[in-house]
Amino acid sequence: MRARSILVTAAASACVLLPATSAFAGTGPAPSPGKQNTTARSTAPSEAGNPLSTKARAAGVCSDAYQIGATAYINRGGAHVASVKQFYSPRCQANYGYLWVWQSFRDKVKDYDVSTGVYSYARDEVVGQDWWNATNSQEFWSFPADTVKECTSAIGTLRAPGDPVPGQATTAKRC
Repeated sequence: MRARSILVTAAASACVLLPATSAFAGTGPAPSPGKQNTTARSTAPSEAGNPLSTKARAAGVCSDAYQIGATAYINRGGAHVASVKQFYSPRCQANYGYLWVWQSFRDKVKDYDVSTGVYSYARDEVVGQDWWNATNSQEFWSFPADTVKECTSAIGTLRAPGDPVPGQATTAKRC
């Protein structure tokens, strides 16, 4: 009984020591300059998300955008089929949703529907959303979302032919 009491006290003390913070989109550490330069040299699309890719530029993504928060995953049949990420541009003061369809899914399903955007908790709506129907592309960027001063999550959907509803994922809430 005494050991349990000590364990509970230690756990409670540890929780008190953990900082409870919030961060607005784009706060926190930016990628190291070396990592930014590596991405900046290439215009190839990538699972990590390259703001200099052709599709990113077509969507209006600013070249200094970088990922904020953790990656979320869309699952289908118990396997990851797409990654969803949120990006932030300090220069343009905008957030972006990003969705990357995994090659293993693309090898099996040829034409699927995709959407991505930035969910605003303040507005209770998806901002900057874009949709693609019957596509077989791999990389998808939302339009710029003017949500930097709001709590947000990136959201992405992926629907294969014959699926009545899309699979979806949202990144963790960022404030």
